Amino acid sequence: MIAASISDYREMARRRLPRFLFDYVDGGSYAERTLAWNVEDLQNVMLRQRVLRDVSALDLSSTLFGQKFAMPVALAPVGLAGLTARRGEVQAARAAEKAGIPFCLSTVSACSLGEVVKGVEKPIWFQLYMVRDREFMRDLLQQARDSGCTALFFTVDLPLPGTRYRDVRSGLAGNPGLRSSLHRAMQVAARPGWVWDVGVHGRPHQFGNIAPIVGKNAKLGSFFSWLRDNFELAIDWKALDFIRSVWKGPLILKGVLDPDDARIAADHGVDGLVVSNHGGRQLDGAPSTARALPAIAGAVGERLTVLADGGIRSGLDVVRMLALGAKGVLLGRAWAYALAAEGEAGVANMLRMIESEMRVAMALTGVTSVEQINRDILAGVPWS
Repeated sequence: MIAASISDYREMARRRLPRFLFDYVDGGSYAERTLAWNVEDLQNVMLRQRVLRDVSALDLSSTLFGQKFAMPVALAPVGLAGLTARRGEVQAARAAEKAGIPFCLSTVSACSLGEVVKGVEKPIWFQLYMVRDREFMRDLLQQARDSGCTALFFTVDLPLPGTRYRDVRSGLAGNPGLRSSLHRAMQVAARPGWVWDVGVHGRPHQFGNIAPIVGKNAKLGSFFSWLRDNFELAIDWKALDFIRSVWKGPLILKGVLDPDDARIAADHGVDGLVVSNHGGRQLDGAPSTARALPAIAGAVGERLTVLADGGIRSGLDVVRMLALGAKGVLLGRAWAYALAAEGEAGVANMLRMIESEMRVAMALTGVTSVEQINRDILAGVPWS
């Protein structure tokens, strides 16, 4: 199969991955309504087609947090994405670097921060989850600082993992035990290509950054139990003081959906935020990112950098998000699908698709630079 779109990469990933891994990447919480709305609402945003505009000099470059990138796109943190291909986060980071865009590593990656940093030449971004062990958190923040990470994304919409039915049915989450292990083993046996690439050669059960506290030989079932038991529930805005005591670079909050929270974040002096519902994986029934974005951008867009993720399946969707008020977007499932399908080459090709599709969308809406993309290119927003 030759991939022409991110949807094609999704299908290729479904065919290659054990079911529990594909469902983990692909699924959302409860009935997955917010997951579906992320895609549907964004694709329902209409654009103005303009003609007889000189679009011979298209410029996709963008500056985020003091750094210039080839386009206003970054690879979002995706937990355990490294299990979809051999040392997967390293492959994805290399593809991002070659494309001239940032890569953001998850706290719960399969590959450690040190391994990923050694695999690339330029600095990366890092994403932080807050767990109860503050000394571990302090050490992890110091590692990010010492590794030269240029931005820290603090995920604030996951005090505990959402209820994801697909993960229970696949045997990945729920009650760990022999039955779940056998269920996963049968799924693994049906994917020999993945077994050879990841299971045999990829050291699949070394849980990167959190190995010191979860255990280097932890199994998937116990890993998810550990997450539920150790994510910090007693957390509030004072957590920013703790983070700032160690981290001195740009600090971005990821997972903001409400304008009031956005204003509080701005009052606390953060450098940016990501309008996000965690890809529909947390509170099902929460609004799509596309719906939430304009009000948040209007409330704080002059005070900090507003990014967005969720439901982006093409370069056309990137342009839609920018028109709704984002200064840049984060791709999550898109790169995880491509990585699972074709490794680093797949991620690189997916990013070329995004760039090409952005160029077409910009040309046909009559803009030549990212700075020109705003609400003026919108023909209609169904909910406004």
